[in-house]
Amino acid sequence: MRVPRRGTVAICIVLLIATTSSRSEEPGADLPSVTPYRPSVSTPATLSAPGWLEVEAGLLQAGIADADPRESLPYSLKLAFSADWGIRVGGEALVRSTGAQGEAVSGFGDTSVVLKRRFAVNDHSAFGLELGASFPTARAELASGSGGTELSINGIYSADLRALHADLNLLVTHVARAAADASREQVLYAAALSGNLNRHWGIVAELSGTHQGGIDPTAQLLCAASYSPARRITWDGGLAKGFLRGASSWSLFLGATALLGRVF
Repeated sequence: MRVPRRGTVAICIVLLIATTSSRSEEPGADLPSVTPYRPSVSTPATLSAPGWLEVEAGLLQAGIADADPRESLPYSLKLAFSADWGIRVGGEALVRSTGAQGEAVSGFGDTSVVLKRRFAVNDHSAFGLELGASFPTARAELASGSGGTELSINGIYSADLRALHADLNLLVTHVARAAADASREQVLYAAALSGNLNRHWGIVAELSGTHQGGIDPTAQLLCAASYSPARRITWDGGLAKGFLRGASSWSLFLGATALLGRVF
């Protein structure tokens, strides 16, 4: 994976967070565990530890088989007010793509804000609802730029299935811009299964895709592994492959989720 120049700085920051988090964890200390939402497309109904600021950051390279790959540094900041309410702010700290004239274009991506509500069913399952808004903070030349404000609603169902955990998402987004013969509503579905191999290692497989009237549907299969050296840090890495017309080709990603510290 070729890393954008500024990506080196982002990687160093994540490494510093990971090192600090791991070393500060003492045996027997009453510390919460991270709640990674990455690297899957879907998100669980569970929120991060209440009162703790949690950060996710990573590297993503998409369209590797194409002539013009797209590279980005996705990030997310999560804060739960309780076990049932939380908020997160995310986006892409850096995007590098190819412009209309064939030149390399880079810059900050769009920014999203999501309000989340969890509805517990029992100790093993829960529903979730996310209300989100994405703001056009990216340059118009970037592939990530929506060109306007987009609103979304995401329905979630999560359940423990013996040794596995399932997350089902159905996200509807009112897109800012669409072709004349295309719908302004885009539907994204995602179904993920995850499990722990042992105390430190985990795996996840996910099927996801999009449907939008007047545009070719997309679908992809994602496979990833995670490693948690301590409760306050989880590393992840994997790949995704689109297999329908309109879907991107191979994508590679790696990143981390870490607790930054207690806010309240």
